[in-house]
Amino acid sequence: MPSKILLVVVGPTAVGKTSLCLKLAKKFNTEIISADSRQFYKETEIGTAKPSPTELQEVPHHFIGHKSIFDSYDVKSFEKDTLKLLESLFELKNMVILTGGSGFFIDVACQGMDEIPDVDPSIRTQLIADFTKKGLAYLQSELSHLDPLYHEQVDLNNPQRLMRALEVCIATGQPYSSFRKKEKVKRPFQVIKIGLKRDREELYQRIDLRMDQMISNGLFEEAAALFSNRHLNALQTVGYSEIFGFLEGKYDKEEAIRLLKRNSRRYAKRQLTWFRKDQDITWFHPDQEKEIIDFVERHVQSQ
Repeated sequence: MPSKILLVVVGPTAVGKTSLCLKLAKKFNTEIISADSRQFYKETEIGTAKPSPTELQEVPHHFIGHKSIFDSYDVKSFEKDTLKLLESLFELKNMVILTGGSGFFIDVACQGMDEIPDVDPSIRTQLIADFTKKGLAYLQSELSHLDPLYHEQVDLNNPQRLMRALEVCIATGQPYSSFRKKEKVKRPFQVIKIGLKRDREELYQRIDLRMDQMISNGLFEEAAALFSNRHLNALQTVGYSEIFGFLEGKYDKEEAIRLLKRNSRRYAKRQLTWFRKDQDITWFHPDQEKEIIDFVERHVQSQ
């Protein structure tokens, strides 16, 4: 029997992961696991660019809309759920596809994570309140005092990463970086990583077009329905935060749309920065379907 293969397909938002993964799943007769942390929640349909109902019917998908924004769900829970699911899927399949733009979740599924102490949820609740009131600069400043080493490494524009580090610092009295040993865990399957990329201008055009489509599909209305829960962790994300600011009267709708597009482009840039650090990723343009299939088949045949 060939060793089991986890085919990982990564890339920035709007690059074309969904379309390619559907084709790969059909080609290799397998199923798709989402590692996009923004798509886990059933209440956030439009703003997270989930696969369409038709696409979800074409190929079995997992971990899309399987949680509520009111649920507590973190990367540690995702690792546990993913390994359990893979064990089940690998009984029937020799290959499973894992895809998404959340680099941290991808890494944890492939190589495990450091043991981080559990934190009282009230600490995160207070941090979210502070972030809402004082802004991103407050989180950045606090982290620079509590953990200057991690402050130099983390994406300072990602409030989720900042709050995660801060809550551990506050709960333990130790720097978050002291718990990050970067020791890889050996998995009982082979990991093949494919990255999708486009020219920056082409990608940014796709991002802007997707945002226009989301707005036409009711993104502002969806955000308005979630507005009263804007303090929740699941909603502290691009695509909703900008509209919440508009609903709070901080700026007009035109400015909200500008921010939505700008911040989505910045999000894509941060995603690429993360993935480019991974030397195990082989990069392709999404239109190189034949080359990608040949690449995967060569790996399969070498087993």
